[in-house]
Amino acid sequence: MNFFDKALDLDSADEGHLRGHTLPEWANMVGPFGGITAATLVRAIEAQPDVHGQPVALTVNYLAPIADGDFDIHTRAVKTNRSNQHWIVELSQDGEPKTSATAVFGLRRDTWADTEITAPQAPAPAEIERAQSPFGVVWFDNYDLRFVDGAMPVHGAASDSSTTTLWVRNNPPRPMDFASLTAVSDIFYPRAFLRRGHFMPAGTISMTVYFHAGAHEIAAQGDGFVLATARAQRFSRGYFDQSAQLWGRNGTLLATTHQIVYFKD
Repeated sequence: MNFFDKALDLDSADEGHLRGHTLPEWANMVGPFGGITAATLVRAIEAQPDVHGQPVALTVNYLAPIADGDFDIHTRAVKTNRSNQHWIVELSQDGEPKTSATAVFGLRRDTWADTEITAPQAPAPAEIERAQSPFGVVWFDNYDLRFVDGAMPVHGAASDSSTTTLWVRNNPPRPMDFASLTAVSDIFYPRAFLRRGHFMPAGTISMTVYFHAGAHEIAAQGDGFVLATARAQRFSRGYFDQSAQLWGRNGTLLATTHQIVYFKD
């Protein structure tokens, strides 16, 4: 079992209630990597006996830093319809809420389909050098990241663009599923770092992921790289937004994600 699956290893306490434990291998600057927290919430819903369909949408609100140690997750199916199911999820420690989420699961049917946007042009991952972990961020080592553009800023060099594009896969390689796709949706460092050319206090407040691919399309990615690209729209009064897309090697749009992030400069 690799560190990703160990982080998602939850014990069932009673109906809708699971217990988990943070891992030092997923430590971020404050608390664990937000992507692994979001992935854990998806896995908690997937583990429920009455789950209906596959993930369609997830919104995670990061209320307070998660401390090292045990945590509780409570899940509740609010409404189940013929096609979709709505969930409320809360992660807490010692009775204090740390993360809340809403999720929509649904049945996917064959329909007319089209993708209007296109994936950015990028050389193959083998042609790009693997990025090294910045300033001792531990969770970074659980991924193989290869920046096409918009790499971590160095030497205080500011950028006119907030766009980052990179190839990413789990390290060690692991087959893609909904949980790992959720985690990768939060793979980008804060866009303010790139624009300003230096690191600063920053953190995601809320993240939404829309899953466009079904389980079979995600499984078809195997344990290979996916292409991820992100940009901000506006930086203002201590907050900025971020929009991103995650693409399979075969050109399939797997997910889109949107965040609101606070920063201090």
